[in-house]
Amino acid sequence: MAKAEEVPGLPARRAALRMLDGVLRRGETLEQNEAAALRGLPASDAGLARAIAAETLRWLVDFDAAVDSATRENLPEDAKPRAVLRLMLAQWLRLDTPPHAVVATALPLLSGGPKRLAHGVFGSLTKRGVELPPSPTLPDPVAERWGERAGAIAAGLAEPPPLDLTLKDASQTAEWAVKLGADSLAPGHLRLSRGQAVHELEGYEDGVWWVQDLAASLPARLLGEGGGKRALDLCAAPGGKTLQLAAQGWDVTALDISAKRLKLLEENLKRTGLLANIIAADAFKWEPEAPFDAILIDAPCTATGTARRHPDVLHRIGPRQIADLSDVQARLTERASGWLAPGGTLVYAVCSLESVEGEAQAAKVVLAPDPIRADELPEGLSPTPDGHLRTDPGMLPEHGGLDGFFVARWRKA
Repeated sequence: MAKAEEVPGLPARRAALRMLDGVLRRGETLEQNEAAALRGLPASDAGLARAIAAETLRWLVDFDAAVDSATRENLPEDAKPRAVLRLMLAQWLRLDTPPHAVVATALPLLSGGPKRLAHGVFGSLTKRGVELPPSPTLPDPVAERWGERAGAIAAGLAEPPPLDLTLKDASQTAEWAVKLGADSLAPGHLRLSRGQAVHELEGYEDGVWWVQDLAASLPARLLGEGGGKRALDLCAAPGGKTLQLAAQGWDVTALDISAKRLKLLEENLKRTGLLANIIAADAFKWEPEAPFDAILIDAPCTATGTARRHPDVLHRIGPRQIADLSDVQARLTERASGWLAPGGTLVYAVCSLESVEGEAQAAKVVLAPDPIRADELPEGLSPTPDGHLRTDPGMLPEHGGLDGFFVARWRKA
């Protein structure tokens, strides 16, 4: 009989289990766990581990409900059999793995009574033909925070997102849509089906485009053409908005506290042939030499708007993180407002679905509002009554949705 370590596919399941433990027990991101959990795995196994972990987190509440329906007493939240059953259900119900293969690759993660328990529960659920609801059930605290928007948002979380690209030259949108077999929802935007090998797509090596969700591209679009004027991209890394501003003709300064994350921006600037002045510094200590004509604050946030691609945010973000980051956002916006030249434009953006990080922050800004217009946005999106922009994963469902963002704009008198 083969040893557990020799079971094909077991290392990927073990890695997924470690990644989930890091998120649910230690509050870390999936990415923070990847380096250690996936070390030594071939690319195929690493990809499978990521998919299992992500789908487990996406549908965690529903998997737990299924498990609880098949046991006399609910298993403890941190019980290993519950963790393994979550992985098993993710493979069967979301990744279409045959039940016999699920059993063969997951049960070796347990031993003794826990193994028999997990086998029995999984067998009961497969015999009953348990099914998932049309959209994931949100954790109660998340649903409470998102209120009446929760149902629509959850509907947009059912599937991982498609692949969005931003073109360096928006005038070539139609040409590149044909070359890559892509759809386009705005000039300079391309949308492809997920699962594409990015580095192998035509145009990557030539720096024709970069990966960027459509919603993430909207804040920089709202600054328009630069005409050589000075713009500051505050909290710039990893740099998608810096690339946009440079392509739109701004003289861009990209500032971020993380020199490590700015290296990715440097690589993309080199690949695309675009130019920007990169500064690694703490925004609360740095001072510009001269005012800017435009400032884009892509503020540090909870990133709950990226739940389609990072479902770990549904389980590790709570009131403490929201409060801490909202304080940083308020101080950043107040400080940056003083760096704006008369007549200059300030755009504030967060990839968050939390009103505390969006609408509540906008209410504190003392500059003159510059309402966002419907004709500045892709078809199907519209400004709020206050002239802000609020997107969420449930929007544009016929096109594959988009990330959740809040964006607001002001001018300095």
